[in-house]
Amino acid sequence: MVLEATMIVIDNSEYMRNGDYTPTRFQAQTDAVSMIFNLKTQSNPENTVGLMSMGGNGPKVLATLTSDFGKILSGLHETKIEGSSHLATGIQVAALALKHRQNKIQRQRVIVFVGSLIEDDTKELVKLAKKMKKNNVAVDFINFGEESENTEKLEKFREGVNSNDNSHVVTVPPGPHLLANQLTALFVDSEFGGSLGGASGLGGAGDLGDDSMGGILDQFDPNVDPELALALRMSLEDEKARQEKVKREQAEKEKAEKEAEDPATTSSAGPSENTKSDKDEQPKKDKDGDDLMEL
Repeated sequence: MVLEATMIVIDNSEYMRNGDYTPTRFQAQTDAVSMIFNLKTQSNPENTVGLMSMGGNGPKVLATLTSDFGKILSGLHETKIEGSSHLATGIQVAALALKHRQNKIQRQRVIVFVGSLIEDDTKELVKLAKKMKKNNVAVDFINFGEESENTEKLEKFREGVNSNDNSHVVTVPPGPHLLANQLTALFVDSEFGGSLGGASGLGGAGDLGDDSMGGILDQFDPNVDPELALALRMSLEDEKARQEKVKREQAEKEKAEKEAEDPATTSSAGPSENTKSDKDEQPKKDKDGDDLMEL
């Protein structure tokens, strides 16, 4: 299993008040952070996770690298929604926190939640990405909320920082499903994003296979966070129901299209057959017009 130190950078800008993710962008992000911490520490007991925000007046470290979920939870509750996000500065501060990790054997990773418009210049981001690559820091982005505007910049950053497919951009579109639920497939492998093979998008919950999600629930200890475990299980059941509905509607659509094509075939072939049948059934007549009796 991968031995890793991870800094999670959350977005606490004013954009996070929006309710296009259940129940709000900020709460959906909070649930996802809890899931990431639990799965990271369970995959390897020596893994550590830190937390920081990048909104307001500037980045702020909420919890240094730790294996104590209480410190992460405390940092989340202390976070206030304010101002705009500072992506580039936030990543630099996260890298600095990783540099001071106690266990130097741990790989370095930064996971950034981006739920607001990126104000940083693309050239500056690419320059920073190359610096992160030089320092062996992997960077993953969870792109949600303003995904259509941010994807290009985040992809440019990923191209600059990526080394042996260790960095990823995961785009999560809005919908009724929990953000944490849509991210569970990323942790099927021990390393963030390993199961995606470098995929830059996540089309929705339908892209997460039942086997993958079921495996995550089996690995997840419900005693660590009963509420999160219940939420994941309920979301999985909702997703299964949605997939069954889609399959059922698809089958009905195909059936309707097939039935729509059959009448056309029948109508084109019908007259000739009926004509032939009527002709065969007409009684034979003699030259006087009288019916001939068959012997």
